[in-house]
Amino acid sequence: MSTASHNLSDYESDQLPSASDMRFGVVVSEWNPDVTEGLLNGVLQTLQKQGANPDQIVVQYVPGSFELVYGAKCLADHAHVDAVIALGSVVRGDTPHFDYVCQGVTQGISYLNATQLVPVIFGLLTTDTMEQATDRAGGRYGNKGDEAAVTAIKMITLKRSF
Repeated sequence: MSTASHNLSDYESDQLPSASDMRFGVVVSEWNPDVTEGLLNGVLQTLQKQGANPDQIVVQYVPGSFELVYGAKCLADHAHVDAVIALGSVVRGDTPHFDYVCQGVTQGISYLNATQLVPVIFGLLTTDTMEQATDRAGGRYGNKGDEAAVTAIKMITLKRSF
């Protein structure tokens, strides 16, 4: 469903499993901090609403979105987490840099999901304008961070079902 007709923060919290026995890693890009801090706030609020204590959430920062892949791998390998959430924001500019960064992060997160023992959640905003990014990081379309946290809980539950 397109974001234009869907608030990213809409979910039924009573239909999600409890996160009280789950541990999360969150890797956050320092680039576009007005956006990424909004995403992080959405993640933290949702995880805590679902029962996770702050000490069950490890947050690490990386310089930019391209570095999210390495940061996610480090958390998956060393932080004893059940899932990793990667948060970043890339806004299209006048050069092809946007395409290379978005493609690299997408492929890297996909690779981690195929090779790591914990799910890695794609929380990268790829927008044409800063307004579109802020609209999705706590603005008029809700918060993509909420969606990433819900996805992490569901993927941990899926893994545990096996």
